Amino acid sequence: QVQLVESGGGLVQAGGSLRLSCAASGRTFSSYVMGWFRQAPGKEREFVAAIRWSDVITYYSDSVKGRFTNSRDGAKNTVYLQMNSLKPEDTAVYYCAAARRVYASVITSSYDYWGQGTQVTVSS
Repeated sequence: QVQLVESGGGLVQAGGSLRLSCAASGRTFSSYVMGWFRQAPGKEREFVAAIRWSDVITYYSDSVKGRFTNSRDGAKNTVYLQMNSLKPEDTAVYYCAAARRVYASVITSSYDYWGQGTQVTVSS
């Protein structure tokens, strides 16, 4: 049974930083892409970033490129999303997701497994 558990969310002032973690368990993820999505109140869930587990190739949405960094620790089976220069518009519930595919997808239905989400709130 695949489990994804996010942590690291919280309240931060604009310009601040947070690091989200996603601990993955239940199988070997070498053939997976791990994605990060977010959902703000009243809005659809949107793609933020992704990382290909095998070779650590990363993908970012235009809205976070240059501010967020995706990484993974194979020994801990954990992926991270380092979020710098946070803006109030980054406020959302952030979800970790896993997809058994070669290339990242920005579409939520492409992902097979989801975490429970962690709240990120950026105050102005």
